[in-house]
Amino acid sequence: MTTIVDSTKIPAPRPNMLGAEDPVANLDRDEPEATPDAAREIVDGNTAAADVAFRVNELCSIYPITPSSPMAELADEWAAHDRPNIWGQIPSVIEMQSEGGAAGAMHGALQAGALSTTFTASQGLLLMIPNMYKIAGELTSTVMHVAARSLAAQGLSIFGDHQDVMAARQTGWAMLASSSVQECHDNALIAQVATMRSRVPFMHFFDGFRTSHELNTCQMLTDDQLRAMIPERLVIEHRARALSPEHPFIRGTAQNPDVYFQGRESANRFYLATPGIVQQAMDEFAKLAGRQYHLVDYVGDPQADRVVVVMGSGAEVVDQAVRYLNAQGQRVGMAIVRLFRPMPDEALLAAIPASATRVAVLDRTKEPGSGGEPLFLDVTAVLAEAASTGERERLPRVIGGRYGLSSKDFTPAMAVAVFDELAKPKPRPRFTVGINDDVTRLSLDFDPTIDLEDPLTQRAVFYGLGSDGTVGANKNTIKILGSDSGTYAQGYFVYDSKKSGSRTTSHLRFGPDPIKAPYLVNSAAFIGCHHWSILERIDVLEFARPAVRDGEGNRVGGTTLLLNSPFDHHEVWDRLPAPMQRRIIDLDIDVYAINANEVARTAGLGGRTNTVLQTCYFAISGVLPREVAIERIKQAIVKTYSKKSMEIVRKNHVAVDEAIAHLHHVEVPSRVTSDHDYLAPVPADAPEFVRDVTATMLIDRGDSLPVSKLPVDGSYPSGTTRYEKRNISDIIAVWDPETCIQCGNCSFVCPHAVLRAKHYPPEALAGAPEGFESAELDAAGLPYARYTLQVYAEDCTGCGLCVEACPVSPIGQPQRKAINLAPVLERSRQRANVEFFETLPRPKRSRVNYSSVRGVQFLTPLFEFSGACSGCGETPYLKLLTQLFGERLQVANATGCSSIYGGNLPTTPWAKNDEGRGPAWSNSLFEDNAEFGLGMRLAADLHNELARKRLEELRTQIADDELVDGLLHAPQQTMYELRAQYRRQERLKARLADLEGPLVEDLKSVADHLMRRSVWIIGGDGWAYDIGSAGLDHVLASGRNVNILVMDTEVYSNTGGQSSKSTPLGAIAKFATAGKTTHKKDLAMQAVAYGHVYVARVAMGADPQQTLKAFREAEAYDGPSLIIAYSHCISHGFDMRKGLDQQYKAVACGHWPLMRFNPVLREEGKNPFLLDSPRPRISLRDYRAGELRYKILAQSDPAEAERLLDIGEQHVRRRYAEYEQLASRPAETFTADARREL
Repeated sequence: MTTIVDSTKIPAPRPNMLGAEDPVANLDRDEPEATPDAAREIVDGNTAAADVAFRVNELCSIYPITPSSPMAELADEWAAHDRPNIWGQIPSVIEMQSEGGAAGAMHGALQAGALSTTFTASQGLLLMIPNMYKIAGELTSTVMHVAARSLAAQGLSIFGDHQDVMAARQTGWAMLASSSVQECHDNALIAQVATMRSRVPFMHFFDGFRTSHELNTCQMLTDDQLRAMIPERLVIEHRARALSPEHPFIRGTAQNPDVYFQGRESANRFYLATPGIVQQAMDEFAKLAGRQYHLVDYVGDPQADRVVVVMGSGAEVVDQAVRYLNAQGQRVGMAIVRLFRPMPDEALLAAIPASATRVAVLDRTKEPGSGGEPLFLDVTAVLAEAASTGERERLPRVIGGRYGLSSKDFTPAMAVAVFDELAKPKPRPRFTVGINDDVTRLSLDFDPTIDLEDPLTQRAVFYGLGSDGTVGANKNTIKILGSDSGTYAQGYFVYDSKKSGSRTTSHLRFGPDPIKAPYLVNSAAFIGCHHWSILERIDVLEFARPAVRDGEGNRVGGTTLLLNSPFDHHEVWDRLPAPMQRRIIDLDIDVYAINANEVARTAGLGGRTNTVLQTCYFAISGVLPREVAIERIKQAIVKTYSKKSMEIVRKNHVAVDEAIAHLHHVEVPSRVTSDHDYLAPVPADAPEFVRDVTATMLIDRGDSLPVSKLPVDGSYPSGTTRYEKRNISDIIAVWDPETCIQCGNCSFVCPHAVLRAKHYPPEALAGAPEGFESAELDAAGLPYARYTLQVYAEDCTGCGLCVEACPVSPIGQPQRKAINLAPVLERSRQRANVEFFETLPRPKRSRVNYSSVRGVQFLTPLFEFSGACSGCGETPYLKLLTQLFGERLQVANATGCSSIYGGNLPTTPWAKNDEGRGPAWSNSLFEDNAEFGLGMRLAADLHNELARKRLEELRTQIADDELVDGLLHAPQQTMYELRAQYRRQERLKARLADLEGPLVEDLKSVADHLMRRSVWIIGGDGWAYDIGSAGLDHVLASGRNVNILVMDTEVYSNTGGQSSKSTPLGAIAKFATAGKTTHKKDLAMQAVAYGHVYVARVAMGADPQQTLKAFREAEAYDGPSLIIAYSHCISHGFDMRKGLDQQYKAVACGHWPLMRFNPVLREEGKNPFLLDSPRPRISLRDYRAGELRYKILAQSDPAEAERLLDIGEQHVRRRYAEYEQLASRPAETFTADARREL
């Protein structure tokens, strides 16, 4: 459909401006911007708040948690670069082991007189609550900055709402809310002034992601402006209240019933004075900066009959609805609550017009079981009290609604629906908006076609994959365009919490007016699809608009589409799905295409297509003159990548120059030529839940799912990744059966379980599709058997670890292996091969030699096709865990990378075997995982004991002594013995089905515990070395039979690469910007000290056989075990294809000595300490030279890098010598296992 308009009515675009559009973006994140150096900057909410917080404090005690981590990262970076605060000091920044630790350090620093702050969110804020009560009770001036986020309830969510801050509203902290990026900046100062004047601590909060990560134009405050608001007198007064031997006193006493109550009431006058102090600070700020705020601001008709009360970013949304409705002649308004605690009763009453007869209060939180949410209850109380005392003539009807939980989009159309509800004769007393509640019928209907955006604002949407650079490039685009004085810019980036390879959607806006639109773009003039697999599955033209042409037929508006196509531009049109072709024709969309992957690879950038596609956007859109755009892109490249490597800068500059030459316009015919539809999100034979719920989420329609479709307790089916064929890589593994020696190495190290091996009788090949590959099995005792190594092509990420692990090459072709990477665009043949492969019989587990790497390849992985980064160093260990123990495995998973790629919707990789058995997985929190897993072990032991007792009690009724005795006494160590126990267990269940009675039902409920359960506690180093270290230590000390797997990436991988106590000396990481100056903690030796803990340090890339042996020994050991597994990570800064090589070098240089400590050997009179790797045979320098985390320090501070390297080299050699000494000691010199035999 094309619209013809009168060209004389089209406003001319401003020079060098984006012009009028009517009718004329683990976790890819770039590093936070350093010191803003101009009055007007493009920054996000985190940067805006941190910029002020850093400059008005002396100490920042920090701990990473999404989405607040960038504030702490910025503070650390600024301190490392000697940025002073407004008093000329360099603030001290210290990373703690947890948020509770950060709050404790802040509390102590405040008591000692230092101006201190912290940054947090979600569960982190909850961990600070005990200290928050103390800080408030002691009337201590401070401000913490919170990127408000959902709390983990039925599931974890990293996205934004007000659940966390509302859980802390009772602590006695004042609460100041910001609605925008600019307000984050301004209120950070206002809160600081108010706390120092009032002595009441302040929590400054803003919406996580929606505000914390939104890029927008911000007027930055100068040091002089900050100093003008915070006179030194206030600092002196704060210090005078500190603990000091010069004037000693006691604070923090234990109080009795006679005075505690009075003590709590003694602070009332400070809280009563606080609203006035805040407003005074706001007024002074307005005179200083020209931006006026009030405790409660009102927008709308002064005689409004309907009013909405809201807090946070939703205010800008309701604002648009108010203006829209009032323009139609309605009388509506909005009250924006900025100060929530202490609740400013008088200001709220003054803001809501006396004419209002209906009031709706919107809360971005949920409190199950409450009569209403917090803001609603407070507003209702204020209005009711005013009416009861006669201060207000009448009490308006007040209703309460919930919106926007977990960053659920909240649009002007939804706000209009709230006002419409208020207009009804009987509005619902409680409601939700933005979802379809078909259970309690609380949700409001709304018209999604309402579009209230500024017509002068240009909008663009870009689809990409995590870690492909799309988000980073779009952030640069915003900064490039927003740097013009006549242009305002906004960027918001939607990505799920999977790791790299997940879909990202960037929403960009540019225009001549300030952009106040904290919701997603719903109509775009430019759409970029940066990966072909995306357009095969979802409607990327959802936000497209019809073309607009003037009277002469010239195109003056509509949508332009840019495609990254692996096909020649002449083929592009016919390759598109038919529905997409139809929409392009109907809307007269202008289409361009480029093979950005090929251009990027030619330039040496691998799969990073961001620079190529960003250049194409500027070339096509015309938002800037081409020469100007290219020059600014290159400047942005230098700014972004120069601190990493000038070679990276050069490669990106080459990509810019090559992009234009390879960009093609696609001619659009007048008819649909495609013979295929969008790919089905899941197969037709998938389970009903997967077809109805999972599939809807996979095609980005999860927002439409009604409440009735969601599990009430957060329990989801296992193994749903097998239905999600992502096809995220255009190069995949290809097997060469002629060269393959069937060693199993490639399958062993594959991070995504896409390499599966089977051996089978030759007659099983009957009906095999043409091209199905098979080879003669190279194994004694199985004559004529065939072997296939099947590549699951649609799940392969093209990481190349299999190629690096392969030990053989064809004769005369040293550059090739028995498995290689190759471009495979059409995958129907591979799909047919996989389908046939899955029909082949599996080797019996009890007959597989799983003591060797070669044998393990025949064990079915029950952790498959995860959303982990391509080439991930963690997932091969989890895959191995499920291959060995999956059918009886119970997993407690710490929050972190492994919980995200392991348990993030819409699909999960923990799978089931053919019998329906598989790992039972759960995640509690970050800090309590060891205790959580211990609880699982305790329950398993109790139920095993109960099952054994009930079995004896029912022996007569079961009438099969051989079965009962076998279940009670048969060994369960080898795979054969475990399979025998499984068969006995199945016989028992069949027998119990014929029996009745309470004891029978009791035994049925716990019968599965008669098979030895394997409980594993898994997580990363951030959990094991830091926040959960105390719990881990306690669980190891307990002596209980739990297995702990620490996947050690030596950094907080999930939250963006912050330093942990596992981070090595001399490494650069967030929170260690100047290089870490303390040694990595030796967790293994701490555990060895107990004597009763099995301990192993492994590295699959250095010695896969040792890794396999350690896993089997740990699980067989009747007591606590600890495996620390080297896990290379994208945060280390190298080509992930070289991950196994880096693991090998880590061991070879002595950085990661392989060892095992087996208490069983001590009891046998043997040395339990086994050193499994030889003496260092390469230098530490050789290992570190391959990783950016070390090279950055060598570039920025060569002398310091060399000093730390020398100390590190001495350390690894000294430690190896100590290990050698331990390995040669007699058994009796080690601590004995003092546990009594059970």
